[in-house]
Amino acid sequence: MGEIRLQKVLAQAGIGSRRACEGYIAAGRVNVNGQPAQLGMKVDPQNDHITFDGEPIASAQKLVYIALNKPPGVLSSLKSQGGLPTVIDHVQVPQRVYPVGRLDKDSEGLILLTNDGELAEAYMHPRYEHEKEYRVLLDRRPSPAELKRWREGLQLRDGFLTSPAKVWIENPEGKMNWVGVILKEGHKRQLRESARVLNLRVRRLQRIRIGPLELDDLKPGSWRYLRQEEIRRMKTSRG
Repeated sequence: MGEIRLQKVLAQAGIGSRRACEGYIAAGRVNVNGQPAQLGMKVDPQNDHITFDGEPIASAQKLVYIALNKPPGVLSSLKSQGGLPTVIDHVQVPQRVYPVGRLDKDSEGLILLTNDGELAEAYMHPRYEHEKEYRVLLDRRPSPAELKRWREGLQLRDGFLTSPAKVWIENPEGKMNWVGVILKEGHKRQLRESARVLNLRVRRLQRIRIGPLELDDLKPGSWRYLRQEEIRRMKTSRG
């Protein structure tokens, strides 16, 4: 295999994105052959002994890509808080995977889990502006003026100014107050806080798409491996 950049080896082992791995190296969390690693160094994964936080890395870990329909009440994290279940509890695979982006505890829908650090960075970093599509059930139907404000951008209670978004009423003739929303950013609790600014209350929030990846008919709590065509589309559109 020859020598390659250490951060690339770490990313391929599922430790994190290349940028995150550079930070781990700078923080002294990575050793090579018993010595602290240095930024920019090259290694031979077949012959060098590489550890992260004292644990050997899986240098030849198979890359996996998983779609999960997160139920409400489940945390989008690796570790539990207060005994609550996490998305990892729902996915039993031999590889170490981690969620790409987050949904708050009360939200549901599509979560991507992978050990491909480069793909994860592309879909989490705001500069790539990947679309995320949601269905939001509100306590009442927004007025045309409220929809216009939501589409143009809102200042949230914490001072964050949202970018323009696509917002529409799903069924104008129906009784249920579902709206569709497409965002290209992911500020904390953005949809719930946007609704609050408009004096609306979110009753249910479901993510149905991340970039080209769609939730489709995946049942709550269920997961599946991505198909090769889905992986190809995600890598092609990652920016």
